[in-house]
Amino acid sequence: MGNDRQDLVGRRLVSVDALRGFDMFWIIGGGTLFANLAKVYSHPVTDTIQQQLHHVKWDGFHFEDLIFPLFLFIVGVVLPFSITRRVERGQSRSALYLHILKRSVVLILLGLIMNGLLRFDWAQMRWPGVLQRIGLCYFFAAIIVMHTKWRTQAIIIAVVLILYWIAMMLIPVPNFGAGNLTMEGCLSSYIDQQLIPGELYYGYGDNEGLISTLPAICTVLLGTLAGHWLRSMQSGNRKAAGLAIAGVVSLLVGSLWGMVFPVIKIIWTSSYVLVAGGLSLLLLALFYWIIDVKGYNKWAFFFIVIGMNPITIYFLQGFVDFDGIAKFFFLGVAGHVGLFGPLILPFGVLLAKWLFLWFLYRHRIFFKV
Repeated sequence: MGNDRQDLVGRRLVSVDALRGFDMFWIIGGGTLFANLAKVYSHPVTDTIQQQLHHVKWDGFHFEDLIFPLFLFIVGVVLPFSITRRVERGQSRSALYLHILKRSVVLILLGLIMNGLLRFDWAQMRWPGVLQRIGLCYFFAAIIVMHTKWRTQAIIIAVVLILYWIAMMLIPVPNFGAGNLTMEGCLSSYIDQQLIPGELYYGYGDNEGLISTLPAICTVLLGTLAGHWLRSMQSGNRKAAGLAIAGVVSLLVGSLWGMVFPVIKIIWTSSYVLVAGGLSLLLLALFYWIIDVKGYNKWAFFFIVIGMNPITIYFLQGFVDFDGIAKFFFLGVAGHVGLFGPLILPFGVLLAKWLFLWFLYRHRIFFKV
C-alpha cells in the first residue's frame, strides 16, 4: 500500500463510507425488505432473519440491536481523522470547539424537530432521541479526542463502563432496591422518570435516557481507538488483523460480562457496549480489508451512496412520503405478482430513497451538520 500514513490521511477511507451505508441500509428500508422474506416463504432461515431484524424487548441481542451502536462507532472512527485534519490545516482550538459545538447543537435540534418540537406541545413531547444521542456523544467524544491520546481514551472507556456497572448494581432505587435490572426497577429508568419531562419511550424510562448516554459515549470512543489504529504506520493487512483480533476480544469480554451484567440495549449496559463494539470492529475489519486493502470496491457503490448522506435520509424519511411514492409506482405491480407481493412495496420504498441519495451523490451534494 505504500506509505500508509500518507495513503490514509490524504484520502477518504472508502470502507468507512461503505460501512456507514451498510448500517443505514437497514434503517431506510433494507430491514423491512429482508424481514418480509418470511411472509413470502416461511422457513427456519427466513423466520430467523425476521426475528433478528426486530429489537429484543429487554435483555438479549439481535442484529437489529447492532444498528445504532454501529453508527456511533463509525462516528468515533472518523474523529481522529477529522480533528487531526483540521489541526493540520491550522485551525485554532477555539475554532475547533465552535465546530464541535455547532455540529452537536444542529444534530440535537434536528432530533427535537423530528420529535415534534415545532408542535409546541412540549409536555407531551419526547425529548430524547437518536439524533440527540448522536449529538451528545459526538460532542463529548470529540472534546476527549482533542485533549487526550489513545491510551487515555482507552482508560476512560474502562473506567466509565466499570463505574456504570457499579452504579447500576449498588445504588438502590426506591421500592426496588439495588441491583434491579428490570425495565420497571433499574436505576436508569428511575433517573429518567425523575429528570426527563414529557413522554418516555418505554414508559418507565427512555431508550436514549440520561445516564445510559455515558456508556454510549464509550461506544464512540471505541470507534476512535479503531480510527487511531487505522491512522498508524502499520500495513493494511496488519491493521485489518488488529481490528479483527480486537473485535473478537471485545465480543468475548462483553459476552462474559453479560453473565453478571446482562446485555441490554435500552439502558446501554457495559456488556452491550463491548458486544456491539466487538461486532462493529469485526465489520470494520472486513470492510476495510476487502475495500481499502484488497481494492475490491465496485460492489460497495450501492452502500457508499447511502453512507455519504446518512443524516439527510434519516431526517427526511420522517417528512417525505417515500411510502406514497412507492405505492404510486409499485402498488399495481404488488397486486399482480402473487407470492412476492409483500416484497414489492418495501423494495419500492428502498429504491425511491436510494435514487434520491444517488441524485445527491451524482451532483456531489453532501449535507453536513
